[in-house]
Amino acid sequence: MTDKLAINQWAEEDRPREKLLRIGAENLSNAELLAILIGSGSPKQSAVDLMKDILADCNNNLNTLGKMGIHELERYNGMGPAKAVTILAACELGKRRHASRPEDRPVIDSADALYRVMHGKMQDLDVEEAWALYLNQGFKLIKAVRLSHGGLSETAVDIRVMMKEALLCNATVLAFCHNHPSNQLRPSREDDRLTERIQKAAGLMRLHFLDHVIVTDGAYYSYREEGKL
Repeated sequence: MTDKLAINQWAEEDRPREKLLRIGAENLSNAELLAILIGSGSPKQSAVDLMKDILADCNNNLNTLGKMGIHELERYNGMGPAKAVTILAACELGKRRHASRPEDRPVIDSADALYRVMHGKMQDLDVEEAWALYLNQGFKLIKAVRLSHGGLSETAVDIRVMMKEALLCNATVLAFCHNHPSNQLRPSREDDRLTERIQKAAGLMRLHFLDHVIVTDGAYYSYREEGKL
């Protein structure tokens, strides 16, 4: 009988790491995910097949797997102490994640909410910074990204980078803000042109452009509240 192929001899689309990168972790089996963690099996068995055997002995129950001891796991050919520790550490992390409360994320659905989130980051800056805030459809913050840090009167913003980040984090709503170190509240003509470019790019990407807010220490200017969006 021919020995089974090692994972690095599989077709690339079938290898667990490549599959995860291509279609996402949620589409891999438990054995494939665990195989990524242990990295290799034995000379006669791939990491995936090794984990299938171990899971079969646990009635394919991850909770049962997490209760196994290191010495129990080491009885399997190709499962040394380092791999056993890795599996048990992963099971413990999964248990802790299940017990953790989801992180509270602020709802940003207005210029005032955007200002309250960003004022603390910007109130003491002596140069301009530009930030994009990426939100889900419920206007909850996914992440805030500083796009540039620059001069006293203006800072360059790459619209392509802004839109790329939106795609990477699956945002459906985009907000933009920058500060005026001079504390001058009114937008410049360059601010207006930048807002137009962001609005056009967001429209092409089917993103809702919530607002462009200019932050000063104590007040803000909102393009949406001023009827310019």
